Amino acid sequence: MMKLIGTATSPYTRKVRVVLAEKRMECEFSIDTPNTEGSTVAQFNPLGKIPVLVLDDESTLFDSRVIAEYLDNASPGNRLIPEEKRPRIQMRRWEALADGCTDAAVAVVMEKRRPAAHQSPEWISRQQGKVDRALQTMADDLAAKNWCTGDFFSLADIAVGCCLGWMELRLPDLPWRRNHPNLARLADKLAQRQSFKDTVPA
Repeated sequence: MMKLIGTATSPYTRKVRVVLAEKRMECEFSIDTPNTEGSTVAQFNPLGKIPVLVLDDESTLFDSRVIAEYLDNASPGNRLIPEEKRPRIQMRRWEALADGCTDAAVAVVMEKRRPAAHQSPEWISRQQGKVDRALQTMADDLAAKNWCTGDFFSLADIAVGCCLGWMELRLPDLPWRRNHPNLARLADKLAQRQSFKDTVPA
């Protein structure tokens, strides 16, 4: 059986877990926090980052985008990545935007965890600017559509949902719901899916 290595709070791990749930694929979930004593993540991913997917033949895949594409191709039912070129590129753009927003939000949180005397307000401001611009772009592109890519649920929605869910957990004072009510509606709709209910970060 495949094994997914990650943490319950990682937005990137959650993205893969949601994909697995949507695809109804069996996979062992092994919790391992990188950069902590006893972590084995670096043995599976030389970059020391999660998530990592260990396949049946013990080979490994890393980076949530790579893993998600592998899983979507491994099981033909309930496709999450469009096969047609234009919708596929649109979906990939959404995923890159959501993941990039998450990257910047993580950078803000990590910097704020440093001792106050060592924090860089300029760095925090620069990363927060990326988050704010990404949220605005996502809201503008979503507009009144039901899903990120228009009329069907896809990996784009999963990436956005995991991004918003993580910010709700780690940046509770960020007023993205008030500023972007259409993103809030999408997040609430995604929260009703069983795949999202089963992977809520604690």
